[in-house]
Amino acid sequence: MPFSFTQTAIPEVVVIEPRILPDARGFFLETYKRSEFAAHGIAGNFVQCNQSRSSRGILRGLHYQKHPKVQCKLVWTVLGEIYDVVVDLRRDGPTYGKWVGVTLTAENKKILYVPGGCAHGFCVTSEEAQVVYLTTEEYSPNHEAGVLWNDPDLAIQWPIAEPELSARDRNWPTLKLADNNFRYDRAAYGNDL
Repeated sequence: MPFSFTQTAIPEVVVIEPRILPDARGFFLETYKRSEFAAHGIAGNFVQCNQSRSSRGILRGLHYQKHPKVQCKLVWTVLGEIYDVVVDLRRDGPTYGKWVGVTLTAENKKILYVPGGCAHGFCVTSEEAQVVYLTTEEYSPNHEAGVLWNDPDLAIQWPIAEPELSARDRNWPTLKLADNNFRYDRAAYGNDL
């Protein structure tokens, strides 16, 4: 079953649309197929699957893992709607400090590929949302880091002005002060686009 792959303003961040097969019973779709993803430059080996549940107005992020536990992610929503944001942290790259935002819903079934070297976060715009994501590295608390969700230099246009945040997410540093050793090298972060 073919997928469509669309690059964003950060070319290594890709929106993936699966082919949906509806019938009287409901629908069927593939969320991941290694051969097709690899043919489109997404060749990472996904080793962990996570699911979160959040209510309207909750913002999670902006998170990433540092070397040597850098994570690439595949993210989709199985219930509700989120506004998903990716920030490029790869110094010396053409899109360093830039961000892209994509609406992921249970209805549109879009999947977002987040390459390594980027921070990721989302806010919930429906009453409730459940988000699933695959990662290419297991969670490592010793390597986790983040960037402040409302860093004025990033100027992310979140759809919620005053989100609910964890204490950790309220206290991440700005991009200028973030613990970040990423350098621009497309192939080094799991995407050959």
